[in-house]
Amino acid sequence: MATTPPPFSRFEWMIAWRYLRARRAEGGVSVMTWISLIGITLAVFALIATLSVRSGFRSEFVGTILGANAHVTLYSHGQVTAEGNIDRTLEDYTEMAAAASQVPGVIRAAPLIKGQVMANLRQRNAGVEVFGIAAADLEAIPGVAQSEESLGDLERFGDGVAIGSGVARELGVSVGDRIKLISPNGVKTPFGTSPRINAYEVVYIFTAGRYDIDRTRLYMPFDAAQAFFNREGVADEIEVMVADPEKVDLLVLPLLRAAGQGIGAWTWRDASGGFLRALEVEDNVMFIILSILVLIATMNIVSGLIMLVKNKGRDIGILRTIGLSEGSVMRVFFICGAFTGVIGTLCGVVLGCLFAIYIDPIFSFVNYAMGGGVWDPSIRGIYALPAELNLPDVLSAVALSLGLSFVVTIFPARRAARLNPVEALRYE
Repeated sequence: MATTPPPFSRFEWMIAWRYLRARRAEGGVSVMTWISLIGITLAVFALIATLSVRSGFRSEFVGTILGANAHVTLYSHGQVTAEGNIDRTLEDYTEMAAAASQVPGVIRAAPLIKGQVMANLRQRNAGVEVFGIAAADLEAIPGVAQSEESLGDLERFGDGVAIGSGVARELGVSVGDRIKLISPNGVKTPFGTSPRINAYEVVYIFTAGRYDIDRTRLYMPFDAAQAFFNREGVADEIEVMVADPEKVDLLVLPLLRAAGQGIGAWTWRDASGGFLRALEVEDNVMFIILSILVLIATMNIVSGLIMLVKNKGRDIGILRTIGLSEGSVMRVFFICGAFTGVIGTLCGVVLGCLFAIYIDPIFSFVNYAMGGGVWDPSIRGIYALPAELNLPDVLSAVALSLGLSFVVTIFPARRAARLNPVEALRYE
């Protein structure tokens, strides 16, 4: 008694391989196969490259934010003074910082003095944001203490100030120079408030990785900042660093309870939430657009298989006559289309991964070929085009490409299986 061969038997693979490598003169569609393969390869490559750049940009953006800024800022809601002004300073900042540091998940909490002044050296001026902070707390900020590019000695912070590389470049400052800081809120006199002008030695120059931070940030010893901004005995806010910044929202309520009444909290998500939400929307839109490109590329498989079925009508009729079932014929042509999709997907994955891994030399070559100035950090906020290769991104691209390739292959394969052998051989 004859037995039915199992699905995807060896002879089915053999027939499919014979059709795939057939020449045009033999009724094959090798040209269409190559077009389909190249189209899928380029579509998958574009999808993986875009997803890797998106992941790298978000990681770089978030990393530079968390590396040089507070994860949570505790501030006072303010009290109305006798003059009718709102005083938002913190008098018990030492106790508040100690209480906040005891909250589980908090790495450290430090009081800050903040103010905006004008920095001057010779004939050059720049607006800077001053952060008054203790030396030990400054050494715990990764973007400053562990800067990839730094000049000077951070241990001498108590003798001067630390500035960002953008500020140093704007003013033409090097380590050892003395810069003037000019604040309009200075000493009150009978004739009004006179600007306060003090000179400080630059002891450290850092690069935090974000253009806006490097271009505006200046760190000053906490006690010197209190004297300069007339904040004797008070602080402006408490800077809190947590172990897991992605779960910072879970620590807001415990921090507010530890800080006491009249205190508010502002997280890094509150400060950058709008940008991150816009980035997420852009990611989803780009994924949809590139998915359409993958679909268009896989449609070439359909056209190639339809031509193959038309050219191989006589072969199909003979195969059906000698006993091949509809299922076997369908699987033969399904293998033809799926094989193209699998090879194109693998080639696209390889190219996409190589692009993400070697993005720095690739970008350098593009920048050189375009004459420089391709990437403006003042607009994009970071200094280079980042890319981060994540397994979920690669798997999503592979699943999308293979899924579409398999689905679109079914329809022409079913058409071949339902071809009437009598009609196929009638005029032979």
